[in-house]
Amino acid sequence: MIDLRSVSFRYRQDWVLQDISLRIERGEFIGVIGPNGSGKSTLLKTLCRLLSPQKGEILLDITSLKEMSQREIARKIAVVPQEAYSLFPFRVIEMVLMGRSPYLGHLMFEGARDFEIAKKAMDWTETLSISERFVDELSGGERKRVFIARALAQEPEIILLDEPTANLDIHHQIDFLDLILSLNREKGLTIVMASHDLNIASEYCDRLILLRGGRIYKIGPPREVITRENIEEVYGCRVWVDENPVSGMPRISLLRKGVD
Repeated sequence: MIDLRSVSFRYRQDWVLQDISLRIERGEFIGVIGPNGSGKSTLLKTLCRLLSPQKGEILLDITSLKEMSQREIARKIAVVPQEAYSLFPFRVIEMVLMGRSPYLGHLMFEGARDFEIAKKAMDWTETLSISERFVDELSGGERKRVFIARALAQEPEIILLDEPTANLDIHHQIDFLDLILSLNREKGLTIVMASHDLNIASEYCDRLILLRGGRIYKIGPPREVITRENIEEVYGCRVWVDENPVSGMPRISLLRKGVD
């Protein structure tokens, strides 16, 4: 579904992404992990053409992103940022309806079908009951659900998530990620999630892309990527990796200095 062919990107002189080649299949839940500065957010931005790589090519199905308009891309790919702020006090329903903009012409207003799609998106994300509240009055967990509802209103095939659990407590982390997983499993949406939380990535993702210095260090199922050797080599710190006794997935524990 998404095919990256020798993609490289730089902001100025130094390459942030170098020779990235990978294929993301329809309906996969992909995690992008790696240290700060390894290129996770930049990779997501190239996938929706917020950034255009200087080398290589990205295909969506069989069409190059270079040949697609931003409106066409927005009908296929939705982005949920780490955090979003607004200069104006929008209500939840207004924020969700923004997801319909790729389908509206110049100076067009939302119609009955747009409101119906927005309502379904809010119903799915359990935000319908807060549709008249202002977004800046909501808790962090509620805002995350509103942003997902806005993404769903785009009727995309792919959702890109940049550090979606940042600043959420563990209850809201699980609540939010279970919602994302249900969208993946029940609606068949392709999910690409950049995350600093390796245990979350291990638990929820089908495959992981481990970046180091803008290059792919390892790609594969969590059991192949989340190993003590890989994590210590890429992150430069000592860890302990064992198996979660409930899920059976790799689990990382930090080791302080001086602990054998």
